[in-house]
Amino acid sequence: MMNQYETVFILTPVLSDVQMKETVEKFKGILAAQGAEIVNEENWGLKKLAYPIEKKSTGFYTLLEFKAEPTVVDKLEIGFRRDERVIRFLTVKLDKFAAAYAEKRRNNKKEA
Repeated sequence: MMNQYETVFILTPVLSDVQMKETVEKFKGILAAQGAEIVNEENWGLKKLAYPIEKKSTGFYTLLEFKAEPTVVDKLEIGFRRDERVIRFLTVKLDKFAAAYAEKRRNNKKEA
């Protein structure tokens, strides 16, 4: 059964724009290889962190929404842990209310 997930990951700020995009594509590739359907991708850009992580005060934030089997999340998170460019990540399973809210939010962004 396909569940809907949302993952946000923070990449180290020392990356160039090209390196940052390559890293995001790498993780999208992991999802695609596992048969996941990417619903939405948002690049939130360079943001200040709430507290320093690995002596860094900023990071590139990226959000990916996808539909996949539960086993895919494990493979994705192993990829996050193995990549030194990722300083933090969080993946959550969306229930039907959160999925509806995410869809509504996406639709409002398209109109704006």
